[in-house]
Amino acid sequence: MTDEEGGGAPSAGTSTSRDAVDKMKRLSSEIYEIIQVKGKASENHPGVTGCSGKDTKTHFSILHPWSFTPASASDLDEAMAALKRELPKHGWEIVEYGPNTSKNKSLTLVADNDKEKASIRIVKMSKSDHPMLSLNVVSGCYKVPDGEEVDHF
Repeated sequence: MTDEEGGGAPSAGTSTSRDAVDKMKRLSSEIYEIIQVKGKASENHPGVTGCSGKDTKTHFSILHPWSFTPASASDLDEAMAALKRELPKHGWEIVEYGPNTSKNKSLTLVADNDKEKASIRIVKMSKSDHPMLSLNVVSGCYKVPDGEEVDHF
């Protein structure tokens, strides 16, 4: 998900930060359902961040980092396979899939959803003490409605 003008996230339109947070929660819930294996998601909440080169009083993006720990470590492969197979059926375009540059060469999936103006980065952390998926869902850059300011709750 790149800015057509370069240098940052694409415009995601106009929204209040609370409505945008609700949208990120919904997208994360949909991704959780796609995983299709038993396990537990972390309780992390989305946060409001700035947009590169934009006024932080009127422009923002949403970042929702969370993790998924399967009931069994052996289910990590199945979870990643389900995500790779099912995300495109839900409007996501996979733009990167393969080992990352970390020491562990962790399998990483990056996908964009142009309709939702969102991107996700999923890292399969199979060699950690607690095998899990690390997920970061991020929105494009929103502008608050005229006369309002970003709520950084």
